[in-house]
Amino acid sequence: MTSGSRRHDGFWLLLVAALPIAAPAEETRFDWAGHVKTRALAEAYPPESLFRDLIGAQALDGEADLRLKLEVDRGRWTVHGDYQAFAVFGDSLDLARTVSLAPGLEFARLPDDDRRLFDLTHVISDGGDARLLQRLDQLWVGYTSERTVLRVGRQAITWGGGLFFSPFDIVNPFDPAAIDTEYKAGDDMLYGQYLKSDGDDLQFAYVARRDPLSGSATHGESTAAVKYHGIAGDSEFDVLLADNYGRTTLGLGGNRDIGGAVLRADILLADADEWTWELVTNLSYSWTWWGKNVSGVVEYYYNGYGQKNGRYGPAALAANPELLRRLARGETFSIGRHYLGAGVTIELTPLWLLTPNVFANVEDPSALLQVIAQYSLGDNLTLLAALNVPAGADGSEYGGVEVIPSDRYLSRTAGIFLQLAWYF
Repeated sequence: MTSGSRRHDGFWLLLVAALPIAAPAEETRFDWAGHVKTRALAEAYPPESLFRDLIGAQALDGEADLRLKLEVDRGRWTVHGDYQAFAVFGDSLDLARTVSLAPGLEFARLPDDDRRLFDLTHVISDGGDARLLQRLDQLWVGYTSERTVLRVGRQAITWGGGLFFSPFDIVNPFDPAAIDTEYKAGDDMLYGQYLKSDGDDLQFAYVARRDPLSGSATHGESTAAVKYHGIAGDSEFDVLLADNYGRTTLGLGGNRDIGGAVLRADILLADADEWTWELVTNLSYSWTWWGKNVSGVVEYYYNGYGQKNGRYGPAALAANPELLRRLARGETFSIGRHYLGAGVTIELTPLWLLTPNVFANVEDPSALLQVIAQYSLGDNLTLLAALNVPAGADGSEYGGVEVIPSDRYLSRTAGIFLQLAWYF
């Protein structure tokens, strides 16, 4: 879809030969759906913020997101595609486009395929304070039998038991503070699953990527992973073996019911210059409070790649190249080592959910306070709103990382997110 690039040419061969190999007598079924989401985002910046120097005391931005989904089924074969048109406009777009404010710490991320094997993103216009692009966020061909699933193409997978922080989810994880997590961006991969008769299953995934600088698809950018999921009595467990960005990665995780609560834990060990480990564990529980349905979670995360002693200045970050690489690739969103996350979802009415969250770097200390409200305005219309308030001293992670010049920080005072989504 991108002029001047041949990275997408072979991808369309998947669709040319996708369904004709199914038996002629099979019925072909077409399902389509989609949504339109409009968002408003506002942020305010304190006097010592570099953002304030560049764009003023506050920023107001808007986004529009159209997604069209088509799935074609014929017997055991499926072709699935998600088309996305995305527009962003407002005060901070220039920062998102061009400014790298600290090593590995970009101001914002716009959808692109710089690292993906196929370039399925086309920028329609990019100028001034607006940008419009279109892309294929998912496009895959799949085969399903009684015990086997095979899919090839752009798709998304989610692994692990982390509810905020997810080190086990080694392919394109969500930001812990992400507000709209309805769709995970797809990656170009081969995926398979085999279901055993006892309920255990074996999954594998191979994700091919390109070096964003050279444009070459290399082993050092790819992910090849095998995960075994098993059931042992009242517990479940996962065993992971992967070659992730050229690093041997081993993982072990599981969950267990404890008195009505669910305890989860994942540990990941990777050979990144030296063996480095990550750990996430959480406890979730649901109950009724004053006639309202309530569910809560508390989570601890240890990030072995993070900075020691809360030092996040440019020189300190430059001395930790592995962390910077992981930040740039979107593998992690945390620059410290020890974190606590907690959240409660309250069903105020069957149509209205309220979710206060807190994410804390316990070494700084600093934190992000977040309140999310979701309200159903109708069968196909949903309002999503959030307030983000960072707390912490200058130089801390959530208070604002120090940048050059040394008396400026990547700091914010508060942020507001409003989204209206219409489904069809």
